Amino acid sequence: MSSSSSRWGALAVLCAVIFLDALDVSMVGVALPAIQHDLGLTTSSLQWVVSGYVLGYGGLLLLGGRTADLLGRRRVFLAALGVFAVASLLGGVVDDGGLLIAARFVKGVAAAFTAPAALSIITTTFPEGPERNRALSIFTACGASGYSLGLVLSGLLTEIGWRWTLLMPVPVAVIALVAALKLLPKGREERAEGGHDLIGAVTITASMLLLVFTVVQAPEVGWASFQTIGSLVGVAALLGLFVFAELRMRHPLVRLGILRSGHIVRANLGLLILMGSYVAFQFVAMQYFQNLLGWSALGTAMAFLPAGLLVAVTSTKMGDFADRFGTGKLIVIGAAALAGGYAVFLGIDRTPSLGGMVIPGMILLGIAFALSFPSLNIQATNGVDDDEQGLASGLLNTSGQVGGAIVLAVVTAVLTSGGGETISIGSLRAAIVVSLVLALVGLAISATGLRARKNVPAVAEDVKAYETV
Repeated sequence: MSSSSSRWGALAVLCAVIFLDALDVSMVGVALPAIQHDLGLTTSSLQWVVSGYVLGYGGLLLLGGRTADLLGRRRVFLAALGVFAVASLLGGVVDDGGLLIAARFVKGVAAAFTAPAALSIITTTFPEGPERNRALSIFTACGASGYSLGLVLSGLLTEIGWRWTLLMPVPVAVIALVAALKLLPKGREERAEGGHDLIGAVTITASMLLLVFTVVQAPEVGWASFQTIGSLVGVAALLGLFVFAELRMRHPLVRLGILRSGHIVRANLGLLILMGSYVAFQFVAMQYFQNLLGWSALGTAMAFLPAGLLVAVTSTKMGDFADRFGTGKLIVIGAAALAGGYAVFLGIDRTPSLGGMVIPGMILLGIAFALSFPSLNIQATNGVDDDEQGLASGLLNTSGQVGGAIVLAVVTAVLTSGGGETISIGSLRAAIVVSLVLALVGLAISATGLRARKNVPAVAEDVKAYETV
């Protein structure tokens, strides 16, 4: 990619695919009540339609990033995009809840390979600094816009039929695949040395699946039951085995030394909290608007429109803002807006005020995404060598997706803790408190980055200011 036009043409393809990846996380959101009704799913089972995708996505992102580094980013990207299209088609035609969840999981696995490959193509193509920040801000704006606008698009498609929310990505993925074959360079790529760490991939994925299953089942079987305690012990053992393997493998899935960089750790924790709290809030909002208030799918989608539009319009400018103010300040403001948005929704009742709660809350959440999502991506990949860009991007996306699955499982447990399938205002408010507490924790973590930065000389590039923090 020597010419500027070829670089930006390839970026357009990569942006289309990350838009699809993010879209698929949220686009089933408004359709969930319809899916639940047609397929006869319980509230606990329903969350797996979302969690199946995000766990497949988050559980294998690290392997996806490492595979891109080893086998070639273009090759991995194209193969995974083809699988994504096929899995999208299968998910839209099945008539069984279990098969739908399985198709969603496979689709998430495919996204786990396209996302880090795409991000590492960008970070190895555009030089670090303003040009890369601009490319990353556009790329992450497409991801954030896809996630935010997915709810709106879901509402429109659900009015026709919920299956269209699952089938819509198929033609877009096929078009993107054809364009990628033409626009992504075929030249020889620099590849990292070493092999795959299958032990690491299996143990981290299994631990996340077991953790989500445990949290979902705990309200039914009891938090002090043998099953729950045994499962949590199993989770701890798998995580311990993962760390043990990473410390001793010649070519680990995660070089744990990368976590010595304070700015990388903060970025990963920040995205975990941002995505985890919002995926959970979205699930709660769907239950509130549609099941409790009886709103239509389209009406529910319109409630999320302010946030989606705000992200789509403003997040492409975040690269310029990051150059001017630094990512740390933007992340702190975004975290504060996130907490404010959840706090506004604590006022839910059976006669919600659009002007007093829904619209102000959604605007705050839109500000949070517009500021935080691009900034966290820039911060997480700055200062990382080219041969570990796949690892850095995979680690970041893993944090976001796994955070979404785990927090959603916790919130589902809160919603169903009273037994039965009846959702009350009290249980909904308690579930929102989970997201609010997480947002406040995220605000505290991001603030430590500002304090640390005061002790580092100010320089032009954001990464140099964070390099040794």
